[in-house]
Amino acid sequence: MNRILDIIGALIGLVLFSPFLAIIIPLIWLQDFESPFYIAPRVSKGDSIFKMVKLRSMVVNADKSGVDSTGNNDMRITKVGKIVRKFKLDEIMQLWNVLINDMSLVGPRPNVKRETDLYTTEEKKILNVKPGITDFASIVFSDEGDILENKDNPDLAYNQLIRPWKNRLALFCIKNDSIVLRIRIILLTVTTIFNREAALKSVVKTLIKLNANEEIIKVSSRKNELVPTPPMGSGEVVLSRG
Repeated sequence: MNRILDIIGALIGLVLFSPFLAIIIPLIWLQDFESPFYIAPRVSKGDSIFKMVKLRSMVVNADKSGVDSTGNNDMRITKVGKIVRKFKLDEIMQLWNVLINDMSLVGPRPNVKRETDLYTTEEKKILNVKPGITDFASIVFSDEGDILENKDNPDLAYNQLIRPWKNRLALFCIKNDSIVLRIRIILLTVTTIFNREAALKSVVKTLIKLNANEEIIKVSSRKNELVPTPPMGSGEVVLSRG
């Protein structure tokens, strides 16, 4: 049933977004006459690697800098890329990955191997399922670029502020997975684009209904400033990304 939902959702999404793609793809190419697509190696189920397709929002070879996390003020982001990232247009092409069964519509966001190699034993359970385009964490941390903006070390900031809760939410989604929950997450993801506050309130209501612990609910409301927190399965805050 999940696969049927993925295929139908991916096809509908690609058709609906095709007018936007027809405009944005040439704009990305015209800014530097380089490929408008970025093929990103990401870790999938079973710790395997797949090629995730994204619309390119950065300069060519931006990944060679060794920095994986991106704040909104990152100098590698192009002018067109700022628009692409603001409206999450770079994620649209991942519908192709869903169509060819590399990803699912709903599931934990795929990460780079440099990050998954840092996972604790608890966090590695995330790699037991297929990665997805969206989940609760994607909604709660849809402002990741804002969180990491002006951070001296965005990769370290990601591991201290976002990773601990992002992975807790990912595992919570996996534990409570159902068709109804997947459809709800998809609808809330769309809502986030237009009204993030309303989406967060709905996420919190859903988490309460599913008996999530108080810490996850509190962080997911995003009413308080994020503070350095140990990742799941560890008693210490990450002090070095290695």
